Amino acid sequence: MKAQILVVDDESDMEVLFRQQFRRDLSAGRFGLEFASSGSQALQLIETSAGDDIILLLSDVNMPGMNGFELLSKTKAARPELPVIIISAYGDAETRRRSLANGAEELLPKPIDFAALRADLERRLERREVRP
Repeated sequence: MKAQILVVDDESDMEVLFRQQFRRDLSAGRFGLEFASSGSQALQLIETSAGDDIILLLSDVNMPGMNGFELLSKTKAARPELPVIIISAYGDAETRRRSLANGAEELLPKPIDFAALRADLERRLERREVRP
């Protein structure tokens, strides 16, 4: 069962950016990237049986329809153990407070610090490998 990271963002260039940043990991099969362009599409992926492979959800805040905070709340109701990191162009204190208060592990400001994200993913993958 390959670990999947689910990225939710309505900006199509985010998929290209993530695939470029993690191309070596993807080609080595270390993990996979799933992309959803809306909160409702992400929930469908989370709620399917394949959702068990998702080890991390990265979600933008500002999206049409369901925003990132609504997705966070619904994700925590469906899969409370699934870690969520909110991504936002607005790294202000109120967005951080709201993210953490609603169950996000952290707020990742845009532009994304991919070195920090890579280190976080490494820790998650190592913990996953250690489990029996």
